[in-house]
Amino acid sequence: MGEFGLIRRVTAGRTQPPTTLLGPGDDAAVVAAPDGRVVVSTDVLVEGVHFRLDWSSPEQVGRKAAAVNLADVAAMGAMPTALLIGLACPADTQSSVIEGITAGLWQEATVAGAGVVGGDMVSSATLVISVTALGDMGGLEPVTRSGAQVGDVVAVCGKLGWAAGGLAVLQRGFRSPVAVVGAQRNPEPPYAAGPQAAAAGATAMIDVSDGLLADLGHIADESGIGIDIRTELLEVHPRLIDVAAALGADARHWALTGGEDHALAATFPEPAAVPEGWRTIGTVRHGSGVTVDGRAYEKPPGWEHWR
Repeated sequence: MGEFGLIRRVTAGRTQPPTTLLGPGDDAAVVAAPDGRVVVSTDVLVEGVHFRLDWSSPEQVGRKAAAVNLADVAAMGAMPTALLIGLACPADTQSSVIEGITAGLWQEATVAGAGVVGGDMVSSATLVISVTALGDMGGLEPVTRSGAQVGDVVAVCGKLGWAAGGLAVLQRGFRSPVAVVGAQRNPEPPYAAGPQAAAAGATAMIDVSDGLLADLGHIADESGIGIDIRTELLEVHPRLIDVAAALGADARHWALTGGEDHALAATFPEPAAVPEGWRTIGTVRHGSGVTVDGRAYEKPPGWEHWR
């Protein structure tokens, strides 16, 4: 089909949000920025590292590639507006695979209220998807990792541990239960919860991509404080507990250290500031690092490349 034929096929007939002033087809796109500030984030997904086409459909891979970037925008307190896609693949890749991936990208962008406004396609030895997400602050101030204060409460919005459970199931060669495996294949970040938290006065916020303890550790480091998580406040779904028991695993460990659910974790100045739909799970304290029930967690806190 060739590069330009494929580009025409995957962009034809798509609907853009009002923030897309000029979409695919020119040297660059034009995206409205009503706030005057643009939130930008980039992630790269590599076949065999971040996804496997024998575990996920191309559409699911595309949705996940979009979600991991859109969640970063939401974690700043912004509303997503646009995605730019870089896609590299071997020359013998079936066009249906690329069409499926791009269909998934469009689907997830639509869920978040964003558009796919452009990108690039090139040949490579490995299938690689690079996504850049843009967002608009809507008059709010960005919520960074460095604003947590002693006495704040810690809260989360979204699933914890489900994607880790799905990964464990897939690694054992199973494809069910569908709800657990589906969380690994197709995460569901709570996009609207980011601006909601910013409007409620969140002092710090992060996307839980590498594990709750690992990512809260970034807030602790950047804010110069300590965080304590209380396990009695963690909501571990009975379905996850059942799956973990069947695999000889610990569902609570999945919730504390599992990544790829792309929940949002934030700190708030007082319990009354925690918005509806968020769950309080701990507190900000003097010191450094992240503890669980007042003690250091004995297992790795999450995922880190090259370790």
